[in-house]
Amino acid sequence: MNRTYVITGAGSGIGLAIKKKLELLGNRVIGIDLKNSDVYADLSEKPGREIAIAKALELAAGNIDVVIANAGSALPVPKTASINFFGAVSLISGFNAALKKSKSPRVVVTSSMATLLPSDSMLVEKLLDGDETSALARAQELVDAKNGSEGMIYSSSKLALSRWIRRECIKSDWAKAGIPMNSVAPGIVRTPMVAEMIATSEGREGLAKVVPMPLHGYLEPENVADLIIWLSSEENTHVTGQTIYIDGGSDAVIRGDDVWNLKPNQ
Repeated sequence: MNRTYVITGAGSGIGLAIKKKLELLGNRVIGIDLKNSDVYADLSEKPGREIAIAKALELAAGNIDVVIANAGSALPVPKTASINFFGAVSLISGFNAALKKSKSPRVVVTSSMATLLPSDSMLVEKLLDGDETSALARAQELVDAKNGSEGMIYSSSKLALSRWIRRECIKSDWAKAGIPMNSVAPGIVRTPMVAEMIATSEGREGLAKVVPMPLHGYLEPENVADLIIWLSSEENTHVTGQTIYIDGGSDAVIRGDDVWNLKPNQ
């Protein structure tokens, strides 16, 4: 393949699995993470994002074929919204000019099946408005409510990310530049982030009520990596704006046929 990829969250879990597979195929991978990576950067804050963009561009000599925004957090704190949403969209936008130089540029983000779960519409809209200060203030309100609503910070940030991809993918900066943009939405993946939750039978039973996965149960990071690699490949020429659920059937259980009931532009 011999292409240049930039992957955030490449130090562990899904990001590391993608990195290993791509390198075995002969690609160059520039990983961005807090540790165990090529570029060390904190994507929860603007300075860290600027460092990540600058250093990755330097390492890639300005030539990038694919951006995979995979870094994320599930902690019920405001910082999660910054990492999951602004950390992704800032880097993707920051690499736009470099991607346009590629013969087959691609963008993929790691969203979540949590986009199907309860979310906070006010937080989602503030994220999509691009107002990080206001979004963080709303996230803090969810925490301060002390009624469990802080759990919606994660689902809201991932829903906003999937909606951002869908909005951006048809704009001239991306579509006319030949850049497919897609999201993948995994169910429960065996990563350090969920290890504690699935360690006990009680935890697994509780998760199954929220995230039903009738097909094959939990995912391995490599399962998600394979889907992301195809979406980011030269073979994908027309799939864009999609959030593809790789969830063992969670979407089908939760939404059923409702996926076709949305009105145009809703």
